[in-house]
Amino acid sequence: MSIFRSRAAARLVGLALAALMTFACVVPGSIAAEPATKSISAQRVFSAGHSFHFFMPPILTEVCALAKIEGHKQVGEQALGGSQVLSHWNLETAKNTVRPALEKGEIDVLTVSPLYLPDAGIEKFGELGLVHNPELRITVQEFWLPFDDVAAWNQRPKVVDHNALSMRELRRNHEGYFKEMDAHVVDLNKKFGKTVLYVVPVGQAMLDLREAVANGRCPGITDQNRLFTDPVGHPETAVKLLTTYCHFAVIYRRSPISLPVPTVLAKRPEAEKLNALLQEIAWKAVTSHPLSGVKP
Repeated sequence: MSIFRSRAAARLVGLALAALMTFACVVPGSIAAEPATKSISAQRVFSAGHSFHFFMPPILTEVCALAKIEGHKQVGEQALGGSQVLSHWNLETAKNTVRPALEKGEIDVLTVSPLYLPDAGIEKFGELGLVHNPELRITVQEFWLPFDDVAAWNQRPKVVDHNALSMRELRRNHEGYFKEMDAHVVDLNKKFGKTVLYVVPVGQAMLDLREAVANGRCPGITDQNRLFTDPVGHPETAVKLLTTYCHFAVIYRRSPISLPVPTVLAKRPEAEKLNALLQEIAWKAVTSHPLSGVKP
């Protein structure tokens, strides 16, 4: 049974990983057909998502400034806790800001973060946006599972030890979700007749970060519980920045490696080393994912 349809949920490897990217989902004539090593100029970005996503835009704006991307613009944000993409589509007209922006052709990249699948909102936004901007890209955030386990969603435990599961167990728990999300993206791109949707593999990056913590390789963080603010899995600062680096890499097809430390980490004594690790993990995750549109 589908993980989300049943509503139960919701350091380094280097350039050698490129050899793993044997799956192609590029349609001739689409933006993904451009050389993946070619970075993209300043974009107008709109973000619509839930609490595992809507912290990202202001950090992204700073990261773009640090990367000297002149002209990056966050044209809007629509935040709805626990939302599906369809929730943003159905939001009453007076409060809905994403649909008017799409209708005016003001968006180059729409970032979304679906919880349940299938999510009709992704297709609806794509259809509307492409009418007004044929080059529209939609990035789909694959995040980490709440409570670390899809089976815990209904029980919503008040206490979760994020160190309890082995990395093998954590990856197994996420495997079905990742496959389902990727399949949904592939299916929608076929409907659009070109590559419009791109995966932002935040969940995969998160698992690599947790493995670094578990193995004592994460500067300043020795406990996986410190990556979260609650049992659900809402992100602490390091995860927020990791998420943002993944979005930056997908949106601009540029590596975040060697960018200066953003404000969110600046006061930490381990800031420089932690920032470098987060950048490396994000770039590895993005360049390893066949649906991100990015290669090393």
